[in-house]
Amino acid sequence: MQNVIVKLKIFWKECFTFPKYIVFHPFDGYDDFKRYEKAKLWVAIVFYVLYVLYRIFNYQFTSILVVDRNPLLLNSLQELFVVILLVFLFTVGNWSVTTLMEGKGKFKEIVMMTGYSLFPLVILGFPAILLSNFLTQDEMAFYYILIGFGYGGTAWMLFMGILNIHQYGLGKTILAIILTMLAMSVMIFFGLLFFDLIQQFISFIAAIWKELSLR
Repeated sequence: MQNVIVKLKIFWKECFTFPKYIVFHPFDGYDDFKRYEKAKLWVAIVFYVLYVLYRIFNYQFTSILVVDRNPLLLNSLQELFVVILLVFLFTVGNWSVTTLMEGKGKFKEIVMMTGYSLFPLVILGFPAILLSNFLTQDEMAFYYILIGFGYGGTAWMLFMGILNIHQYGLGKTILAIILTMLAMSVMIFFGLLFFDLIQQFISFIAAIWKELSLR
């Protein structure tokens, strides 16, 4: 029993206390994150999993006044794939750009920083989903305020994370974010082009096979 309590305290400290400290003290928090290696990869993975669950719960349980969707159309694997794809594009894009811009952050640190940045969204997102089911149309502003703080906090942690992890100034951080978005767009373009070529190649082989089969 004592071991369980100790593990719960460690879990609370790593998954709530330290991320909360980063939100309100980003310079000191990210200094501990990078220099003293207080960040844990498993914590980042926990936040990634919680974000996937948040997307699923948001689709399934958010009030129809906010999200006009059919819960029966929910595809959990699709939500998982979208999150993995977004994380891959952002982390690889940021790592590629910041490597050229002499950033100090390692790829593992970028992955962890991105995961930790989801903390405000998952902490406020689940209560917002619950709250949405008890509000009228006129009271829905409270939901939007809560979820706005969640997205705003995540954007804040991402911005400050890039600034501190790579040891950039304000201007260079903004430029790195813009170039990261551009790199993500380029990867999406080439990815779609690649799959289109694969599809055409498969169709070509299938047509040849069909032609040979008829002879």
